[in-house]
Amino acid sequence: MKIQLSRRQWLAAAGGITAVSALPAHGQPAATGRLSRWPASSSGGSDHKGLAPGQPGRDYTPVVVPNGAKLPWKVVDGVKVYHLIAEEVEHEFAPGLKAQCWGYNGSVHGPLIEAVEGDRVRIYVTNKLPAPTTVHWHGVFLPNGMDGVGGITQPLIRPGETFCYEWTFRQNGTLMYHPHHDEMTQMAMGMMGLIVVHPRGVPASERPDRDFALLLSEWKIEPGARRPDPMAMNDFNLLTINGRSFPGTAALVTKLGDKVRLRFGNLSAMDHHPIHLHGYRFSVVATDGGEIPPAGRWPETTVLVPTGSTRDVEFVADVEGDWPLHCHMTHHLMNQMGHGLPNVMGADLSDLDARIRKLVPGYMSMGRTGMGEMAEMPMDGPANSLSTVFAQGQYDPITMGGMFTLLKVRRDWDGKSDPGWYPHPPQTRARIASAGEMARDGITASPPPAAIDHGGHHHH
Repeated sequence: MKIQLSRRQWLAAAGGITAVSALPAHGQPAATGRLSRWPASSSGGSDHKGLAPGQPGRDYTPVVVPNGAKLPWKVVDGVKVYHLIAEEVEHEFAPGLKAQCWGYNGSVHGPLIEAVEGDRVRIYVTNKLPAPTTVHWHGVFLPNGMDGVGGITQPLIRPGETFCYEWTFRQNGTLMYHPHHDEMTQMAMGMMGLIVVHPRGVPASERPDRDFALLLSEWKIEPGARRPDPMAMNDFNLLTINGRSFPGTAALVTKLGDKVRLRFGNLSAMDHHPIHLHGYRFSVVATDGGEIPPAGRWPETTVLVPTGSTRDVEFVADVEGDWPLHCHMTHHLMNQMGHGLPNVMGADLSDLDARIRKLVPGYMSMGRTGMGEMAEMPMDGPANSLSTVFAQGQYDPITMGGMFTLLKVRRDWDGKSDPGWYPHPPQTRARIASAGEMARDGITASPPPAAIDHGGHHHH
């Protein structure tokens, strides 16, 4: 079988990002001698025994999984062998919130499966859950009997049983895995993971220096609860990257000048996620359907990742700083936010507070000027909850949570530890304008409206 290769050239910011690839044949000669618009295969061609197992370093840049893990493998008679274990896991979403979830190999989400195009793989799946399950290999070309759909392509994997899946990767890209039995419950409990298949034969100079894999998901966990609610349909209150919510998400750290690939997979139950990166533009280079031909790529600062899909983007990290990377749906940047509350924006609540304080001494309403008040006035919340947790930034509290992290680019990064906050050079950071500056430029500013003194403190 002919393995289709992908080659990329990386250019610095002045030239943007371009790519050159050996594209698959999208057509074949028709009877008339003209090229047909129909592909020779839409499923990667026939299965085969595989090529020599690909090796990290020699054949690919290993993927980085922030806050996550990768599934170990070994080679047996030329086949890469993996063992996936479905089991209950106590998982921490961020400091202050833990829940009893379902995952794989002790982690939520499951460990990333990494391979190379042409690898023959054999994946054992052991079920330690109290319920039957299967594993569907989302977007993977494989024999129908390996597709992992309970009752259709295989019997269920019942508690205590171990099943074996085997195929040869006939594609490269970012793919996913999850149950295809009682998906509503099992995926809502955390059962999902990413698969990264590297192209074979790409020269080291054309590979990314940093290759990050990020799985997006959403949950319903009531403040104080210990288990996710799989019955939720549209009121999700916890948004995660690799199973973590900010401030529990690890930063993506790169060295200045690194060629960077970001792989996003979305297995949220109901929501798409427009992922925005500050400070950079990138090229959208692949979906779970494969690499996008160079002529079809486009520059973006935000990539929409539909549910059930993956998107890969690439750029050169050529400017230092702490650059936010986050979903741009604003409610997806909150942790365990409640709904159904009255809108008190701009309301004078001083009389209400005075009356309530007769019953609850020290009571003070919140929300008159927005949610930021909660970060400015730290307070205790329910046990095992993130609803009142905010991270302290370099200058002030950070009022974002949920599907949020940072891309940290440094000239002198040691390649291992988080470098901490970026030290902004003088005159490159926003600051309070001086009276002299404003007078020079003809700027006048009226004082803000007087704040209402609620008295007391917030009741919790």
